[in-house]
Amino acid sequence: MPLEDFIIAVYCCVEQMWQSSVMPSRLRQRGFAPKLSDAEVLTMEIVGEFLGFDSDQQIWKYFGSHWKSWFPALGSRSTFARQAANLWYVKQLLHQKLAWDLGAYADSIHMIDGFPVPICQFARANRCKLFQGIADYGHCASKKETYKGFHGHVVIDYSGTITGLIFTSAKTDERIAMFDLVEDIHGLMIGDKGYLSHELKVYLQDFYNIDLETPLRSNMQESRDPAFVAQLTKTRRLIETVIGQLSEHFHIEKVWARDLWHLTSRVARKVLAHTVGVFLNRQLGRAPLQFEGLITS
Repeated sequence: MPLEDFIIAVYCCVEQMWQSSVMPSRLRQRGFAPKLSDAEVLTMEIVGEFLGFDSDQQIWKYFGSHWKSWFPALGSRSTFARQAANLWYVKQLLHQKLAWDLGAYADSIHMIDGFPVPICQFARANRCKLFQGIADYGHCASKKETYKGFHGHVVIDYSGTITGLIFTSAKTDERIAMFDLVEDIHGLMIGDKGYLSHELKVYLQDFYNIDLETPLRSNMQESRDPAFVAQLTKTRRLIETVIGQLSEHFHIEKVWARDLWHLTSRVARKVLAHTVGVFLNRQLGRAPLQFEGLITS
């Protein structure tokens, strides 16, 4: 769709979710209501993420230069950035609402995986003062490098809709972090070798009704049907596609934030933007993850 229609579609989607969600009774405890509505701020953030602008300053500058007539109440950059950060919880609520509406939590097949989120290059890790006591050293097997930062953990359903995404310190065991992501899902869960554990498999089956399936190590004997194992491998590639979109299109591995408040808001809006893209693709009869061509020039 043309960019003008995309902005309108995102705004309508945000407004519809807002009206049907259970919002806090008061988002602000004191002070005047902002001139720019919260729905407008969320629309600008989501559209900005799709256009490749992943910082508050870039989004604010773009809309101030090109769409000021559509958002006449847009004020200073600091005011916009503060209002956007204050909506971190709203973004999480709207994502959960939209994911429920898309049937992502009720799906019987989910995939889980992780990805590195470095906050600085390894050479200057000792001098980096960001997120002290929170970030840590970790190793990325795919890139064969050690880094300092966080580790992202994401769960998607069979269509590619994100049901949960969290950041932990880089050294946190993936098998521990997954318990924050499986509360509302059931059925088959496909992971990589990092989630391989007989005790974990039994626990998830008994307490969460989740059948965890992972590849085996080379020194382990495979007793499952080869066709089943091949299908697991093929299906798991979907989460690699989603992580690729989050990294390349939404730049989730770039940490521009300097505190947890802004980091939480940035991650929440990227997850919300990705889910809104899946929703709009479904509305248009397109493949859920076909973001290329969603906005026409």
